[in-house]
Amino acid sequence: MLEALRKHTQGWMAKIILALIVVPFALFGIDSYLNQAGGQVAVAKVDGQKISLQEFSNAVENARNYMQSQGQKVDPAMLESPAFKQSVLEGIITRRLVDSAVQDYRFRISDEQLSQHILGMPEFQSNGKFSEETYNQLLTQNKLTPAKFEQSVRKDLAVQQVRDGLTNLVFMPKKVAEQSLMSEFEQREVTVADVKVSDFMSQVNVTPEQVQAYYNQHKTKFIAPAKVKLQFALLTAAGLMGQVSASDEEVKQFYDENAAKLQGDEQRQASHILIGFSSTATPAEKAAAKEKAETILKQVKANPKSFEKLAIENSQDTGSAGKGGDLGSFGRGAMVKPFEDASFSMKVGDISDLVESEFGYHIIKLTGVTGESSDFDSVKLKLKAELLFQKAQAKYAELADDFGNTVYEQSGSLDPVAKKFNVQVQTSPAMSKEEVSKFFKSDRFATLVFSDEVVKEKRNTEAVEVSPNNLVAGRVVEYTPEAPRSFDEVKGGIEALLKAEAAGKLAQQKGEALLADLKAGKATDTDWITPVTIDRRNAQGLSDGVMRNVFKVNTHTLPAYYGFNEANKGYTVIKVIAVNQKLKDQPDVADRAFKAYQAALGDEMSHAYVGSLKAKKDIQFNAKVLLSKGNE
Repeated sequence: MLEALRKHTQGWMAKIILALIVVPFALFGIDSYLNQAGGQVAVAKVDGQKISLQEFSNAVENARNYMQSQGQKVDPAMLESPAFKQSVLEGIITRRLVDSAVQDYRFRISDEQLSQHILGMPEFQSNGKFSEETYNQLLTQNKLTPAKFEQSVRKDLAVQQVRDGLTNLVFMPKKVAEQSLMSEFEQREVTVADVKVSDFMSQVNVTPEQVQAYYNQHKTKFIAPAKVKLQFALLTAAGLMGQVSASDEEVKQFYDENAAKLQGDEQRQASHILIGFSSTATPAEKAAAKEKAETILKQVKANPKSFEKLAIENSQDTGSAGKGGDLGSFGRGAMVKPFEDASFSMKVGDISDLVESEFGYHIIKLTGVTGESSDFDSVKLKLKAELLFQKAQAKYAELADDFGNTVYEQSGSLDPVAKKFNVQVQTSPAMSKEEVSKFFKSDRFATLVFSDEVVKEKRNTEAVEVSPNNLVAGRVVEYTPEAPRSFDEVKGGIEALLKAEAAGKLAQQKGEALLADLKAGKATDTDWITPVTIDRRNAQGLSDGVMRNVFKVNTHTLPAYYGFNEANKGYTVIKVIAVNQKLKDQPDVADRAFKAYQAALGDEMSHAYVGSLKAKKDIQFNAKVLLSKGNE
């Protein structure tokens, strides 16, 4: 049970999914998020309802920003990985499923609950109290109407109500939990002794008669599988790169369009003073805001040390004004474009001129830079290669159907497809079905190769995409049926097997005798390793076999002994010298562990609930999107 809990509640990927589904857009960004989610390509479908490529891309960007806000270094390659994309998509699907459950089961948030929640939100506090002026100002700056904002908060609170309802169902008697946690965090001082099979090999003799008898009794084990020698033709995106080109202008455009993903892990720390204006501001109102901002800018330029004081007194960004305008660290894509362009062009200590954005006029002070940036010249060659591969992928997609049709229509030879698509016909060594599957990384292709149509009728296989952007077709040029292996071919292997089995029995007999003597308190000449102190998470170099068994040892009386046998390795004796129930004498740690245990049970309950929701819905994935690069 504890292992299952650890599986579902640990790791950065789980935290990202949690961040994506638990009240993720309560205030800032929800309006633009919803308005932008409109791409035509479906990344997945939940009961026929599309999750658009745009919605998915926005969620990937939100996950990236979340990780940066947590101080994590974001590896661009990780963002491109299918595992990361799948985790983000799972978060969106989970949110969809929970939203649907909220509607189905008629969860409702009363006006009073909504009001109390909004009144308590720190974003709208001024001097410790709710400020209607701050509330209206922030909503205006984020292009949200009160009705739309309150609707989104009401929806998110309903989702939270579902989660809280599930975790509140969790009950574990404290005594049972304490026993589980004591066991989970227990430390054991351990040593082991091995009785090895190899030490007995010289004592074992196997006669030719024994080898012959084994062969006669197990002939079915010694069947050589059927093998084929293949001709095959490959159409690959990598192979098409020589047929495409990318100009310097295209590479620069590609760099500009993907700047947020190509700027390395550079983070900027800045403070600002915001003199805002609403999206409906008149020219006169904007001019007044600009005049005020220019006056403050002159004061800052005259006395840079006054920046924090002026931010506290004048900035209309209530979230940062109280901190002297400090915005903390942020990466590319986290701020509006004018603000980002200005802050990423400044040096530490610089104070900008007025920067106009949709929120108003900013005066920016750059206070720090961490990480590394990647300018165009340093990544130009890498980007050109990536752009060429993208073009090759597009060409591959254009040619794939025609390649498959040609292979099928002219099934007597691979020469026509080779000439038409300028690919080589290659020849393989003789391979079994298993070897074909491993070589081409495709069980389907291996099955086709050994089909009667291909083997007996000498036709081409159909074209099979054995991996993304790799299409292969083959034909059999030589077939060898399965046949028994001769005694001479296998006698050496049989002799080694019989020796190992006999040596293993001797090792086990000696190991069991040693264990019996130790348990009886007899003196033994045992070669123990240096004792180590372990727990369930720290093996201290002990083998997997020992770790699987060491916590099975009954430690009522110490030292305690336990033995187990592993085929072909030998017999291992475990000696537990001491046991430390480290939570017993640390009540604070025990209390935190108990609360974490309850939280883990709650998360497991939520995970199981989401699993039950998924089982009731038709969920379809677009695998090409998850496996492709550059769609974010």
